[in-house]
Amino acid sequence: QVQLVESGGGLVQAGGSLRLSCKASGSIFRIYSMGWHRQAPGKQRELVAEIDNFDSTNYADDVKGRFTISRDNAKNTVYLQMNSLKPDDAAVYYCKMPITGRWSTRDYWGQGTQVTVSS
Repeated sequence: QVQLVESGGGLVQAGGSLRLSCKASGSIFRIYSMGWHRQAPGKQRELVAEIDNFDSTNYADDVKGRFTISRDNAKNTVYLQMNSLKPDDAAVYYCKMPITGRWSTRDYWGQGTQVTVSS
């Protein structure tokens, strides 16, 4: 069984910063890319940032220059440093990892962590 557990969400004023973490645990053979998605009320879930096994990164246009994704392979953890937060960044943030476990390879999602940005 593989689990992804997120932490670090909360309430912050516009212009402030938050750091999200997502740790994978369980029967893990290999983790491929790691990513963060978000979903605001009434909107579809969207990719925020992703990082591959070679530390190549990809960001949504509206977070470039403000958010930074990083990973610690030894800890099976991905981070999202969010700076200069805007009210439009408010959403539930989910981490996602394609993982080869004991029996198969599939995408795993975290439970979500709420980010609220006050103006």
